Amino acid sequence: MSDTYYEFGTAGERWDRAQLFFEAKEYGTAVRLLRGLVAEHPEQTAQRLLLARAYYHSARLSQAETELRAVLERDPVEHYARLMLGRTLERQGRPDEAAPHLRMAAAMTGETLT
Repeated sequence: MSDTYYEFGTAGERWDRAQLFFEAKEYGTAVRLLRGLVAEHPEQTAQRLLLARAYYHSARLSQAETELRAVLERDPVEHYARLMLGRTLERQGRPDEAAPHLRMAAAMTGETLT
């Protein structure tokens, strides 16, 4: 499939398609759409978070980490990005680095860690 398909339509239409592909567990296709959207609108948190989730679910953990760190650089109190970063670091076998992010995410949401 050509890349033209992934660039077709307005940003809103591409966002809708990316969400549909993500919900269908077509993470690779969602990534292709979301990378373009993030490049066009790097300040938008929702697109970057969904891109990180798509990377996470397709086991592209270093790319997920990069996106999550970008979100947290812009918005250090984005609790979901903090939680995802902790889980991504854990999945990469880096529990010591993950722990502070998981504690902070839990504190932000009022949850307790088990």
